[in-house]
Amino acid sequence: MFDVYITKAAKYLPNEAVSNDEMENYLGLINDTASKARRIILRNNKITSRYYAVDKNGKSTHSNAELAKSAIEKLFDENFTDQDLEVLSCGTSSPDVFAPSHAAMVHGLLKNKSVELNSSSGICCSGMNALKYGFLSVKSGNSKNAVCTGSEKVSTWLSAQQYNQEIINLKNLEEQPIIAFKKDFLRWMLSDGAGAFLLENKPNGNISLKIEWMEAYSYAFELETCMYAGGDKLENGEIKPWSEYKPEQLLNESILAVKQDVKLLDEFILPKGVESMTDAMAKHNVTANDVDYFLPHVSSYFFVEGLKKGLDEKGVIIPTEKWFMNLLQVGNVGSASIYIAVEELMNSGKLKKGDKILLSVPESGRFSFAYAYLTVC
Repeated sequence: MFDVYITKAAKYLPNEAVSNDEMENYLGLINDTASKARRIILRNNKITSRYYAVDKNGKSTHSNAELAKSAIEKLFDENFTDQDLEVLSCGTSSPDVFAPSHAAMVHGLLKNKSVELNSSSGICCSGMNALKYGFLSVKSGNSKNAVCTGSEKVSTWLSAQQYNQEIINLKNLEEQPIIAFKKDFLRWMLSDGAGAFLLENKPNGNISLKIEWMEAYSYAFELETCMYAGGDKLENGEIKPWSEYKPEQLLNESILAVKQDVKLLDEFILPKGVESMTDAMAKHNVTANDVDYFLPHVSSYFFVEGLKKGLDEKGVIIPTEKWFMNLLQVGNVGSASIYIAVEELMNSGKLKKGDKILLSVPESGRFSFAYAYLTVC
């Protein structure tokens, strides 16, 4: 078995930062009316800027695959070229197409050579799952290197035009033309971007991060779906898939839109996060004192105090100064968020040899959690 190191990290954030007051200029107005929920949601998540791969007319400037490709290309130099790449592992919750796979579409843009591909689907944990595939490939000796990515292109999923037919249908039925909160909520939470890591079996450059271990947990066996797209939730908690709806229903009810059961989110995301994180740390005999930097991916600052309190109650007391977060400036970029945070920390000049970094990524889809423990080399 080989040691595995993150020897380079890169990110790609499209276009210019978008402020809170500009968001509807890019995403559009539903029913030509400003969202009443927007300011409340933004006040809670505390995000002040984010990035969209669309212009102010809602026209796409990049595909998801192009975002991932742009991040990957920043990893290439004279010491590691696109011809040296052996494994490409890509995670996303918002692929451009159902098929071919996201990794295949990214590879098609790279136009380098034949490589091994892996595509990880899901929501936020898809980026960590992509990382684990690359980690295990290098660790086992299957490959000498792997490039792993997390990327999202959700702006077009959240654009007003995606809900126009539903609004028209509601008006025709003489009902209130307002989309459900489970849909409106996410319009002010998510954004676009990509991050990429180069994994190698030896350290390289000024700073490398050795991956000591990775752990993942799922609670789908006991909890129903919370965040979903391409279907709708029935009263019994089951998800009816898009393929079982009539074509007109897909438009009239915005079946393909991304949605979130906020009540379930509030009830379970923190308790299961604390449970899984303490289990992972206990399994590897890691305590709070063994963490110099804690990088938690959170969708909103609304959850930060609750997470800290829950960990404190379990004896995992990580001082606030050890928490490293960039949610306010870059927004919630789903599977790419942890990559973007690591890239920023890795290039911050703050790290010193021997520092320990704990990564934490929750996913509310059906409540999954992923962790990684790194050593600065």
